[in-house]
Amino acid sequence: MQLALNHMTAPGLDYVAFLDLAKRLGCAGVEVRNDLDRPLFDGMDPAQAGQLARDKGLRLFGLSQVYPFNSWSPEVAAELRSLIATAKACGAETISLIPRNDGLGCGNGERQANLRIAIKEILPMLRDADLVALIEPLGFLTSSLRSKTEAIETIDALGAADHFKLVHDTFHHHLADGGPIYPDRTGMVHISAVVDPSLSVADMRDEHRVLVDASDRLENIEQIAALLAAGYSGPISYECFAPEVHDLADAEGELARSIEFIASQLRPRAA
Repeated sequence: MQLALNHMTAPGLDYVAFLDLAKRLGCAGVEVRNDLDRPLFDGMDPAQAGQLARDKGLRLFGLSQVYPFNSWSPEVAAELRSLIATAKACGAETISLIPRNDGLGCGNGERQANLRIAIKEILPMLRDADLVALIEPLGFLTSSLRSKTEAIETIDALGAADHFKLVHDTFHHHLADGGPIYPDRTGMVHISAVVDPSLSVADMRDEHRVLVDASDRLENIEQIAALLAAGYSGPISYECFAPEVHDLADAEGELARSIEFIASQLRPRAA
């Protein structure tokens, strides 16, 4: 695995401490976010922030996020231009685009049209910046983009495959009832587990997303193994939203144990 760490997994750490944690865990890189309860990079100049990561031997795999990218408006366009400029300044390899997730724009026909409008508007900006955007289908029933296939079909219809890839999130893939995994069209994999046996799939939410262990209900090992076997070689990034993960007294130790659990389960499959 080319391991990465999403800042959402340890949002209490400042940017420098977050980089140091990723380095100690053996990560190849990180994902940073603009939706934490602090300024992006803790107010550090983006160019300086990017150089700091590289000095520590870490790649900036991704910069999140624009939401809701498929509800196109002048405000969304402005947010996108700002995120692209920041990504170029810090050297981030991708930016993340998150679909509308409030139950609106979900109708058949409407959601495809909205997605097409957004991709058509975003594509020239990405071309000008020579940047890749990652679209993350969300498995929630309230999501306006649940299907990877729907995203791929729209990207291909607009000739946009050079600048748009998908995020395969093991949580959202499970909530969306699985389906094709598109390893060659995937730019990032997000991993997290749900272990509460009392939850129905329909009731699973971000706050239930914890570290992967033997109690995982999302079949993370099977999903990761399938992606790797099919040729995926990009980053696999730990993204946990659960407060109990954020509040761990020994977050580094627990993360290291979870990472080793995943690796131990994958080794026999790769043999």
